Amino acid sequence: MGMFDSINTNSSALTAEKTRIDVISKNIANEKTTRGTGGQPYRRQTVIFEEKKGSPFSHYLSEYTKKFNGEGVKVAGIVDDPTPFKLVYEPGHPDADENGYVRMPNVEIVKEMVDMIDAQRAYEANITSINASKTILMKTLEIGKK
Repeated sequence: MGMFDSINTNSSALTAEKTRIDVISKNIANEKTTRGTGGQPYRRQTVIFEEKKGSPFSHYLSEYTKKFNGEGVKVAGIVDDPTPFKLVYEPGHPDADENGYVRMPNVEIVKEMVDMIDAQRAYEANITSINASKTILMKTLEIGKK
């Protein structure tokens, strides 16, 4: 394990969490968008994370593997949430159907705020881990000075 591996792993997580926060912000901004590309309402998006290294987890549990070889996390993709659109009765809305219902985006603001708090806390945890790694490295260098 290299000296900066923990910092590199945490920095990859910071990048992934920033992408997650950006997607959540986009979802919140489009909570009321009833007509997007293709004439459809905005569809909520989610971020999929995956390990950078492609090894299965069983590889790390093997008795032959003596050290962790992970390289961090990456964004595997941004996918649309398949949950159905909400129907809201608004007969005067320009996008209302013949019965007066408007298809609204499948974005729930409370769920988005919970996801945002979760992403922010994960971001903060990775920053704390980077700071701890920096402290350990500095203390190691101080040992060499004495």
